[in-house]
Amino acid sequence: MKDTFKIKFFPHNKEIAVKEGETLIRAAMEAGVHINASCGGEGVCGKCRVIIESGDVEGGITEKLSQKDREAGYRQACLSLVKSDLIVRIPVESSIDASVLNMQSTPRCTARIKEMNLEDLKDKGLFLPPVEKKYLELPLPTAQDNLPDVSRLVGYLKLEHGEHRLVVDLSVIQKIPDILREADFKITATLARPVHPGRKTHIINIQPGDTTHRNYAIAMDIGTTTIYGQLIDLITGDVLAQFGDFNAQISYGEDVISRIMFAEKPGGLEKLQEVVIGVINKLIQKMVKKARIDLDEISTITLAGNTTMTQLLLKVNPRNIRRSPYVPTSSIYPPLKAVHLGMALGDHVTALVYPQVSSYVGGDIVAGVMGSGMYLTEELTLYMDIGTNAEIVIGNKDWLACAACSAGPAFEGGGITFGMRATKGAIEDFSMDLLTLEPMNITIGNVRPKGICGSGLIIMVATLFELGVIDNLGKFDRNLQTPRIRQIDGIWEYVVAWAAETQIDRDVVLSEPDIDNLIRAKGAIFSGCMTLLEEVGLTVKDLDRIILAGGFGSYVDLEKAMTIGLLPEMDPARVTFIGNGSLMGAKMSALTNRIRRDVVEVTKKMTNFELSETHSYMDNYVAALFLPHTDMNQFPKIKARLEARRSGRKTGGRDL
Repeated sequence: MKDTFKIKFFPHNKEIAVKEGETLIRAAMEAGVHINASCGGEGVCGKCRVIIESGDVEGGITEKLSQKDREAGYRQACLSLVKSDLIVRIPVESSIDASVLNMQSTPRCTARIKEMNLEDLKDKGLFLPPVEKKYLELPLPTAQDNLPDVSRLVGYLKLEHGEHRLVVDLSVIQKIPDILREADFKITATLARPVHPGRKTHIINIQPGDTTHRNYAIAMDIGTTTIYGQLIDLITGDVLAQFGDFNAQISYGEDVISRIMFAEKPGGLEKLQEVVIGVINKLIQKMVKKARIDLDEISTITLAGNTTMTQLLLKVNPRNIRRSPYVPTSSIYPPLKAVHLGMALGDHVTALVYPQVSSYVGGDIVAGVMGSGMYLTEELTLYMDIGTNAEIVIGNKDWLACAACSAGPAFEGGGITFGMRATKGAIEDFSMDLLTLEPMNITIGNVRPKGICGSGLIIMVATLFELGVIDNLGKFDRNLQTPRIRQIDGIWEYVVAWAAETQIDRDVVLSEPDIDNLIRAKGAIFSGCMTLLEEVGLTVKDLDRIILAGGFGSYVDLEKAMTIGLLPEMDPARVTFIGNGSLMGAKMSALTNRIRRDVVEVTKKMTNFELSETHSYMDNYVAALFLPHTDMNQFPKIKARLEARRSGRKTGGRDL
């Protein structure tokens, strides 16, 4: 009896052989085919829809699939067991499209913060190059001058360049005899400077000839959902290439908790480390190719990620992060050889990993604090990075307090019937006719819609609320006369796009449970801000500015975010987007040791508050489970607009 079957996945045209009884989603993982599965394979999210074009599976039919879907061959991949050779098609709504990550887009509403460049660092006295190159023309050995090659190198650097306390790495010792003689003793030495003065400088590489004008670094942001990299010229400070891709670990769980659980399985930790390194290496190759440089010319790589992503990258089991008292393995990691992590870089390249503060305030947030410069200013700043987990930092150059709260996956499409990441076909902007309640949808890529991304969801709910289509509990007005508001299987919903207008041949809808999920997510974030402010004895009025970090933060509509109570109400001119703060901080560390020197002191200065252990957090959370809040006095502008609408006055035109 045959116990191994072949599965072919379209449109990827990939084939794999698996044992009978294996789940389709596991087979897809092994084949390198992504299928959306926000619940980690538990069968409850309904995102992993696939079409069985040929062959048989056992199971995979759930209440998430209509009778029409079942007849068309749709199954849930996580619950479908292989019983024969199969041809499986991944429909557009279940696949992933990374092309949007590398599109050049403009953030909404306000300008981005001006990032410091190399000249700024020099002007502010912050420039201490971490890696330098020195061109050397060494005297040739003779019978009278027969010093060892390494002694000749070290002695010349001391005599001619005033370099002291030098250490030669083994990789240099191994190749120095051949390179010196091939290059007629005319070489370039790469020196890695110590973070703190007085410590030893390492000679990490030598190259034939003069390569002092070609010295590069890589900065990487290791996100839960995405990974971004930059190739930086250490001579000019310019970014020569930048690419992003989805973190391949999402096939094993879309959030940190599901990945921690996978890492606890036999071989799970090794698999998660392997796939994230694979994405990093792919991005490195793309950047090197675009910039037309040699891998040997890269001197260092700086990495920033949340605590779980960091431990998975370093193959350190994160099991205790999800268990009380929520303890990470380490807050600080020593410099590492990039090749020891499996990175496709020279054996001289040092990997520098941003330190963590706690289990849920990681190196990505520390990097954002450093890159934004908030730790150097007197301005009282609220720094927010919004995603599945929302990290919050409050403070200035004198003190810093931080906290993390679990917002859930709503802002990345999880828990929303037609929620999706911000890729092509996602509705990202929305307006509605005041009289007919007909929508106008704008999608990423200007194509037919297939779902709703986080920023679009916020705009949609805010608009429905301001027009009175939903109330402050997120419930639809049952008396409105429009075919778009309907009740299906006891659930009220608004039809955002009819099936004939979509890519997926189904109505795209926004339901009351979807709105409820968004309210809970925004409530967690807003209450986190309020609780942290209360714990340090401040209010929103005391803040000088808000900094929003992360891809989601860069594209959220500020007015709409305040309308639903996601952000505190504040003059939009005092809210700044910095984009990828984690990548910004990683870049700054690659350029100057001053950032690397300061970062340890900054992490020591960051007082972490565990919101689950803070009594006022739950009170604040319950109060925030309304649009925008139970206390409308915290949102006076929104209160005024709502009162104007209720009294029949126009609020700014026919459409909102």
